[in-house]
Amino acid sequence: MSERVDVEQHRADVAELLAAFVERPVEEVPLDGDVLGRVLARDVVAHEPLPRFRNSQMDGFAVRAADVAAAAPGAPVTLPVVGDVAAAPGDPAPLAPGTAVRIMTGAPVPAGADAVVPVEDTDHGTFNRVAAPADTATTAAPADRVTVARGRAVGEFVREPGSDVAAGTVVLPTGTVLAPHHVAAAAACGVARLALVAPVSVAVVSTGSELVGPDDEPGPGQIFDANGPALAAAVRAAGGRVGLRLSLPDDPEAVRAGLERAAALCDLVLTTGGVSQGAYEVVKDALPEVTFRSVAMQPGGPQGLGRVGRTPLLAFPGNPVSAQVSFVVFLREILRAAAGLPPVNRVRAVLDDPLVSPAGRRQLLRGRWVRTAGPGASAGSTPHVAVVGGPGSHLVASMAAADVLIDVPAAATTLEPGAEVAVWPL
Repeated sequence: MSERVDVEQHRADVAELLAAFVERPVEEVPLDGDVLGRVLARDVVAHEPLPRFRNSQMDGFAVRAADVAAAAPGAPVTLPVVGDVAAAPGDPAPLAPGTAVRIMTGAPVPAGADAVVPVEDTDHGTFNRVAAPADTATTAAPADRVTVARGRAVGEFVREPGSDVAAGTVVLPTGTVLAPHHVAAAAACGVARLALVAPVSVAVVSTGSELVGPDDEPGPGQIFDANGPALAAAVRAAGGRVGLRLSLPDDPEAVRAGLERAAALCDLVLTTGGVSQGAYEVVKDALPEVTFRSVAMQPGGPQGLGRVGRTPLLAFPGNPVSAQVSFVVFLREILRAAAGLPPVNRVRAVLDDPLVSPAGRRQLLRGRWVRTAGPGASAGSTPHVAVVGGPGSHLVASMAAADVLIDVPAAATTLEPGAEVAVWPL
């Protein structure tokens, strides 16, 4: 390695390299397209009121409130039923005084009607009639009349236009991280397309002739590629877009050609493997213009950064845990910020286990949340963490069991239970 730097220096250098990602373009995306988890770049405004027309809140009977005002238990009011109104296109006929119409939830309320009597408050009981057993005597309410046992006031169970959203109202503000219920609101307002922050397009490139895909049968000395799928998932989770996935052999010419292709297609090239101090470090051999260095951290010490042409490139180590830790420490927050997503900040926690750490090298240990100390701990108590597995960069099972990275300072050689540490949520 040509140079050795600490973690914060490398973080600063990566941030400077990727500074252009701070201002992202806006793209219009169909409402039923790839929108979930993405961030609105412009307000969604209701161009029409919601509801668009007066409609029924219940299955029941549309009436004039004055015609049923006297209805009470023991003194019902009976009205003729002159029609049905379904939740369907069209305008119903106006309601004449002294009559009622059957009406379904969401159906337009006829002019002249100003209340809806739920079907449960009538002698009909329900509109879902079922056949009665042969030996049971039942009397069905006549379809041409309805007996109302309880009066209703003007406006009861009638949804007025704009009672949910008035025309011109901001339904979803800029910066909203879209979830399914946001999509429902936009769809109800007739919005066809959303203006979204354009994600950073990342080429995820695995290197190593020993790698095979999940559908392949590994031969002697071969392993499944964990980094490609894991980092592609990490990019998506951080609000980025995987523009290209490549697996390249240990051939500098093939690697150079593959990376130039990736650089032409994507905003960022992210490689794994071929950056350490072995005899076959193919990424270093293929990219003499890129800076390769040792970062004083474990795992994830070997790192590279630079450009292929004009496109930024980050080179992570090939060990799966090293690659995932590198992503969290150096790239996750940059992609999230570029996508408009809120940061995942480091937080303070209390260590449950003793640990030993080598001097001069910042440790990022896998850990998990545990309960706060004591049954009477308050809601604001500092959370506790425990170490999961060992420090080895090949221990993928311990990474899978972790939900935090425990950040052990380079100067610390031992930490006792109860020590306060910084943690990176995963």
